[in-house]
Amino acid sequence: MSDHHPRTRMPGAPAPTAAPAPRGPGPRTAAALRAAAPALAVYAAVRALGLLVLWLAAHASGKDPVVRLSGRWDSVWYQRIAENGYGHTVTLPDGALHSDLAFFPLLPALERGISEVTPLTLGGAGLLVAWTAGLLAAWGIYAVGAQLHGRRTGVVLAALWGVYPTAFVQSMAYTETLFTALAAWALYAVLKGRWLPAGALCVLAGLTRPSAAALIAALAITAAATLVREFRAGGRTGPLLRRNARMLAGVALAPLGWLAYVVFVAVREGSPFAYFEVQAQWGNNIDGGRALAAFIAGLPLPAALGLCAALGLLGWLVVLCVRQRQPLPVLVYTVAIVVISLIGAGYFGSRPRLMMPAFPLLLPPAVALARLRGGWGGRSGRGGVRADRAAATVAGADRGAPPPPGAAEHSPVLTTPAQPSALTESAQAAALTAPAVIVLAVLACASAAFGAWTLLGAGPP
Repeated sequence: MSDHHPRTRMPGAPAPTAAPAPRGPGPRTAAALRAAAPALAVYAAVRALGLLVLWLAAHASGKDPVVRLSGRWDSVWYQRIAENGYGHTVTLPDGALHSDLAFFPLLPALERGISEVTPLTLGGAGLLVAWTAGLLAAWGIYAVGAQLHGRRTGVVLAALWGVYPTAFVQSMAYTETLFTALAAWALYAVLKGRWLPAGALCVLAGLTRPSAAALIAALAITAAATLVREFRAGGRTGPLLRRNARMLAGVALAPLGWLAYVVFVAVREGSPFAYFEVQAQWGNNIDGGRALAAFIAGLPLPAALGLCAALGLLGWLVVLCVRQRQPLPVLVYTVAIVVISLIGAGYFGSRPRLMMPAFPLLLPPAVALARLRGGWGGRSGRGGVRADRAAATVAGADRGAPPPPGAAEHSPVLTTPAQPSALTESAQAAALTAPAVIVLAVLACASAAFGAWTLLGAGPP
């Protein structure tokens, strides 16, 4: 029993007992959703601000904000696939061919299914998928952050992802939110040792975006490292493989979605490398970063220096992730997303958007913001640490999950009304400090303004 909460019990009264752990998937999901409610509220607020600023700016300029979100650029390709299936090709003035086979099928399938059973148009269905997936992504991002560094960090991490410079894409009928939701929950499943759900989520991610290769690599490398570590510890091959059968099954399952679509394109086009040829026609082939270097070299000096500084900041964030000792699957996924985004020959303006699913890059600043001292109920110092520890077991809402170090020492006990309840401690653990709220508010305003300016412009995101 902790000395911080002395036990007070009337003679003859029954001994206090801890609240029973939620049983069954329904109660566990409800408990996890309650724990994630602050993160979802903050994320929804910052995205609503972005939509409000876009609506005001579009109204002032006489433009339709809905068309900007669901009727331009990649959104049109996805809706055409949803309506007519694959087979549309555009010939550019220079003779280059752009085939719709470059776009993966999960989002169009969801758009078609939703539009068939609801009054929504394909564009409206795409927005519904993107906005719902955005909330699911924020929930998964929160879950990963809370699992690694406590609930307050999870809330800040979800908020930072919502104010990412190109976060306006999260409100568009694009695949970024859908893919990030699948990736975040797959990583969380790996962190909890649930390899089969992780593999199944990877299958869906592989039907969403080609960058699912990063997620597949994260699972495969983590599994390989686990096997090597256990083998070096003296494990025999037979028992080692049997003990890790679920992990091996999850890893084998993970690439099936991505491979299925690549095979589909190969069969349809009659060439084993047809998918890669389609991507090359779009300029998305891998060139090792030569296109990026040429783009920088062709910029005016001030712009080139600014871009180099941005790339330096990106590299610094990767170094911080390594120094933070992020778990292997999280780190591999993050680095792979960054590398894939930088070594392609595609349109440079899309690269920040392509890196948006690499949400663990925001973990170092999220931890720093969560530790800022200030008022508004966001406890810091030893008290804040106690609250984080007491509530960390709620973050996963998983029965039988081991508590974090020190959680038993500081866990609340149901005694007199003066005793803080678990829910009170949990809410305090998720509360943000005033400096963190101010920083997030400023970032949200900047992100909303940049998003409105970009969406009302002429260039694709």
